Amino acid sequence: MNGTLVKNQLIFDFASGILGPAKSMFASTYLQLNSNASKIGTTFENILGENLMDNENIHPKNLKYTDCINGKDTNSTPILNDPVTSFFGNLNDLNWKQVYKGFKEYKASIDDKDELKLIKMEPGVSVPLHSHGGKEYILVLEGSFSDEYGEYSKGDIQINDQKIKHTPTASKGTGCVCLSITEKEVIFFGRYASFLNLFTFIKSFFKQK
Repeated sequence: MNGTLVKNQLIFDFASGILGPAKSMFASTYLQLNSNASKIGTTFENILGENLMDNENIHPKNLKYTDCINGKDTNSTPILNDPVTSFFGNLNDLNWKQVYKGFKEYKASIDDKDELKLIKMEPGVSVPLHSHGGKEYILVLEGSFSDEYGEYSKGDIQINDQKIKHTPTASKGTGCVCLSITEKEVIFFGRYASFLNLFTFIKSFFKQK
């Protein structure tokens, strides 16, 4: 599941403007952190732009460059923050919730069916073996983590489905901070699976609608 095709599909959907708020936030951050993904995104935007111009039902307006400039701000230099900082603010100032020792999360207040959250894992901390009922999207913002399928550093993404079982482990040197989307609940496996799945099931009743 975590291959080039599914990653490019995410980028293409973002360029097409068909993603919801959570996945748009995720994709824009991915393009900002990953130069290769950004180049692919630019290619998709150019292709889609050319197709738009070839559409006989679309009639673009003939604008002069001065129509696109606000004269009041022409002498100022805009300060461009990355999407995560623009949305969440300083990550060090967030009210992180500790899920268990060494693992914290911060859920975004966003009106979307997909759950968008930040995850912070201390050095060497692991998430028990699990999969997901739907897709899981993970983008590394700081540090790195590894699992059964490889190592992921800043700007790398991992997209998994219910067929993928993995045990993410934060780097022993740096830990990691990730942006994550889960379409459905986590499904745990192993020694404590029954307890963890029951906890997840109960927690789902307390989610804000």
